Amino acid sequence: MLSQDLKAQVLKLTPSDRLALISVIIESLQDTTVTQPDRSGAIRRMRGLLKTEQPAPNDEEVATMLEERLVEKYLQ
Repeated sequence: MLSQDLKAQVLKLTPSDRLALISVIIESLQDTTVTQPDRSGAIRRMRGLLKTEQPAPNDEEVATMLEERLVEKYLQ
């Protein structure tokens, strides 16, 4: 049944029947369990995307990269 047909059928119901229908719909929604997304799996996949064969930069290398970026951003 199309949504317009369903709406037309509902509007033909008496107000008490509409309230009963609402009650049934709410009960059916409360009985369903809402599943939480599997965030741990997504996090594992994202970590896999970030993996490289190169070692992480040390503090001096990071400071140099930041300085180069600031020079590039503000002095050029």
